[in-house]
Amino acid sequence: EAATRAFGVNVITENRPGAGATLSASTVARARPDGYTIAQFPLPAMRLPFMQRMAFNPRTDFTPIMHLTGYLFIMCVRGDSPYRTWADLVADARRRPGEVRIGNTGANGTPHLANIDIATRSNIEIIHVPFRGEGDAIPALLGGHIEATASGSGPLQLITEGRLRALNVWTRERSRRIPDVPTLIELGFQDMVITSPYGLVGPAGMDPEIVEKLHQGFRTALNDPAHLATLERLDMPVEYLNPADYGAFIQRTVNEEEARVTRLGLRG
Repeated sequence: EAATRAFGVNVITENRPGAGATLSASTVARARPDGYTIAQFPLPAMRLPFMQRMAFNPRTDFTPIMHLTGYLFIMCVRGDSPYRTWADLVADARRRPGEVRIGNTGANGTPHLANIDIATRSNIEIIHVPFRGEGDAIPALLGGHIEATASGSGPLQLITEGRLRALNVWTRERSRRIPDVPTLIELGFQDMVITSPYGLVGPAGMDPEIVEKLHQGFRTALNDPAHLATLERLDMPVEYLNPADYGAFIQRTVNEEEARVTRLGLRG
């Protein structure tokens, strides 16, 4: 809606869940570089090509337009869960290895790989349960089908209402909305900050003038008061980068994700 106001023409959003949040990248990589088809570029699009065969190369198949923000990730349980803290969950997982079920928003997505890393560092064996997104994982948690899930900031309202309980957040600093919940760093996971940053990209080979027009329009939309209010509600900070800086960020992040996949033994 903010982009439609900024450009003065309808900007249509097409949600394509599944495939580890990479369907948008796969689609735009094959699109004409005319500026009419662009995509949200999530962290899995910079990771999954090293884990399985993908229809794009994250280093060469896209034109960076602008970095936007990053997600607040939360480990949460039901409000009536016996797990009052992360230490409670760890203790139960050690008593019942391979029985505690922790959901995520998609196989090989950021929460899934982070859960693998967290479980390994915590010396626990858990069952990873992938869903097609937060919209499926949270009802499963509320229904008692899993013990916990790693989620974005969507369930913040459920947490403040007491229907869910947050055990930790994955940002560097504590969440403004749930300030009593510790970060992973505070729990002893040194330098573990996971925000799954994302921005906007187009197909490779876009005209620089088109890129600049898109950049300026989306920068206006990024700072639209209504959009800023939405980010505030979801506890997501503005993390603006221009096309050149975002391009450098993508290359650096792709290298880091390749190293992470190799370290976790997940290389395809």
